[in-house]
Amino acid sequence: MDYLGLLFYFFIIIPSAIIHEYAHGWMADRLGDPTARYAGRLTLDPRSHIDLWGTILMPLLLFVSSGGRFLFAYAKPVPYNPYNLKNQRWGSALVGLAGPMANLLLASGFAFVYRLVPELAIAPFLAIIVYANVLLMIFNLMPFPPLDGSKVLYALLPDSLYSVKVFLDRYGFVLVLFFILFLFQLIIPVISFIFHLLVGTSAGF
Repeated sequence: MDYLGLLFYFFIIIPSAIIHEYAHGWMADRLGDPTARYAGRLTLDPRSHIDLWGTILMPLLLFVSSGGRFLFAYAKPVPYNPYNLKNQRWGSALVGLAGPMANLLLASGFAFVYRLVPELAIAPFLAIIVYANVLLMIFNLMPFPPLDGSKVLYALLPDSLYSVKVFLDRYGFVLVLFFILFLFQLIIPVISFIFHLLVGTSAGF
């Protein structure tokens, strides 16, 4: 992607992250927990979701420090109370999956439009929107707290492996940082595969 494309990517990934968080709150509300609604977070108004560090400062720092090669952002996490959920076994996992699935729906929608107008000038920007949302989906499915994949993992773990949950809860943030710094390249092939599955092989990523 060129420099203009990366700037566009920056302005796309933030709204995508906001929709991601909204989806968490929407799902929790449907499953019996009104915490996000009472906190005023069931809205797409960016002012309710922007986090100074995760939405503004961190992406700018990553953009500058990587010379424009890497950028990631997140919105303020939507609060929810797992004890209010109707399904105590799978409720948290469904809330966790709602965010990545929202990104998949966004990616699929824009990929559909891309396939309709692959020769138009806006096509590269549509492809960037697809790529950004696929990246958000795959990254957030990693099984490290506070990422969404950890909620799915916890629902699948048997009680005999409770110590794994304790370990991840204690060191999750450190594991996420380690993953970003040293292992992020491992998921690039997965992101690229899904991206090209959605838009076709002609997109130049």
